[in-house]
Amino acid sequence: MVGLFKQKNPVNIFLLLVFGILIRIPMFSHPHSTVKSEGDGILFSGLLDMMQSAKASPHLYPLFTFALLYIQALMLNRFITSHRMMSRPTYFPGMAYLLITALIPEWNYFTAPLIVNTFLLIVLSALFRIYNQPSARGTIFNIGLALGISAFFYFPAIVYTGFILLALMVMRPFRLNEWVLCILGVMAPFYFYAAYLFITGPWIWSDFLPHIAFRLPAITQTAWMAGAVFLLTIPFLIGSYYVQDSLRKMLIQVRKGWSLVLLYLLVAILVPFVNNNDSLANWVMAAVPFAAFHACTYHYSTLRIIPNLVFWLSVALIIAFQYAGPGW
Repeated sequence: MVGLFKQKNPVNIFLLLVFGILIRIPMFSHPHSTVKSEGDGILFSGLLDMMQSAKASPHLYPLFTFALLYIQALMLNRFITSHRMMSRPTYFPGMAYLLITALIPEWNYFTAPLIVNTFLLIVLSALFRIYNQPSARGTIFNIGLALGISAFFYFPAIVYTGFILLALMVMRPFRLNEWVLCILGVMAPFYFYAAYLFITGPWIWSDFLPHIAFRLPAITQTAWMAGAVFLLTIPFLIGSYYVQDSLRKMLIQVRKGWSLVLLYLLVAILVPFVNNNDSLANWVMAAVPFAAFHACTYHYSTLRIIPNLVFWLSVALIIAFQYAGPGW
């Protein structure tokens, strides 16, 4: 099965679709309806209100969720391939993303952090492109704008402003005007929203800037959770080793790209501590960088038993959780 995604074959786009559906059948047979949670932005809350007022079928939620997961898998695969992050083009990044997001049921719910993943993939690709642009002011402003819009779906995503500023330091020489443009891009959606609130009604700061709180999440420890964390961590460590081992053969641009992915992961692990609601759904933003490193485990392993073992253990845990465990 792993070998099918090794080649850059257009048929694999369809195989990814079939693979993603087969390991998520309970998501469609037992749909999970989304409810509002702390941290949800005004755009996501409005979207949920619209769906509920229209009495949308519960089956629409998993359809939207899988559409997002599948599109994000293709976006990640395109990013890794087009920027030559690995030695040859494969469909391992897309496969890894669909596989690891199935390890945790909450990552298959229609949530604001899942939507934010799409914006973050756009931001990541744009950050990579500015390395060779003599004048990247327009792109940098658009990067900030994309992040600002994503904060209206999930407000804690605003923390990624720090990631973008660090990424600018990695990819380009320091230019104060570019940093200011980026911050202005992040602030632009808030400016127009503030103008809308001022015109349409009384000014209330809590409507403009939601409350921010930092606290440790209360996560129930189970054997299933330990298995999922194990299958997320071990392939990540193996993939990190292969990336480090291959750095001397990579172009400078690609080395900087992997630095961005690692920074992305560090911030993604910290963001769920902002306005945390004790749900694992907030951690789905870490799935993108995890999948990038997992793809290197599948691609670079000289012992073919390693990627096959990782893949089938992951599939076995997913199926066991769905049909012999707590279920989705």
